[in-house]
Amino acid sequence: MKRVQIISDKNQKSLKIKSLIQKKIKQNNIKRFNITIVIGGDGFMLQTLKKNRKSKKFFYGINSGSYGFLMNKFSSKNMISNLHKARMITISPLEMVVKNNKNQTKKHIAINEVSILRQSRQAASLSIYHDSKQVIKKLVSDGVLVSTPAGSTAYNLSVHGPILSLNSKRLSISPISPFRPRRWKGKIVSDKSKINIKNLNPKKRPISAVADNIEVRNAKNIVVKTNQKIKFNLLYDKNKSLQKKIKIEQLRKETNLKNF
Repeated sequence: MKRVQIISDKNQKSLKIKSLIQKKIKQNNIKRFNITIVIGGDGFMLQTLKKNRKSKKFFYGINSGSYGFLMNKFSSKNMISNLHKARMITISPLEMVVKNNKNQTKKHIAINEVSILRQSRQAASLSIYHDSKQVIKKLVSDGVLVSTPAGSTAYNLSVHGPILSLNSKRLSISPISPFRPRRWKGKIVSDKSKINIKNLNPKKRPISAVADNIEVRNAKNIVVKTNQKIKFNLLYDKNKSLQKKIKIEQLRKETNLKNF
């Protein structure tokens, strides 16, 4: 087994970084074993993790995209040192089980969020349950999403959902442009919860269920829960952890609210 595997997207910047890292690794002894270096953006990292869901490898992301929240910043000078000193965090994804209007069942995982979105010009009409208890009888909105702590600064933040600490052991249920009830801001629940979302009018108001970037159309019933059996081991540069990035986003959000 190779000590270090390097994969990248097809972006020219990514390929250039990959070539530089390959040279660095040949010139230096890497003490860590079983590392996969992923070069690209957040989307490529999510795609790579899902393909390797059964792997026990350590994943070290290097950003060559625009934002790269899940990634590390590339440093040619400190590359080897950063790898040796990197700190590990372990996260588990959401599991989405969808039954469509043909009673077919589809199952996918999501690292950031599961989004339930209206599929037409008609607003979605949804009923939401948390561990068999009804959270909201009828939500008329553009949709709703269930977010992990790692994904709470992504789409969830854009719909004004709460930012969750990585060690909070919580999930966020956030409405997307709610029409009725307008004042419902969502709910924070345990990461051991089972969330059931039902389409109240599938014929007139079709919806899609999306696990990160994988879409299931004409969804009738969606069950979302954390899959604790799947563990992803992510490596981050010392003093630049994912938790620290989340805290920075939290401070930015609080500052923006104060200045509003």
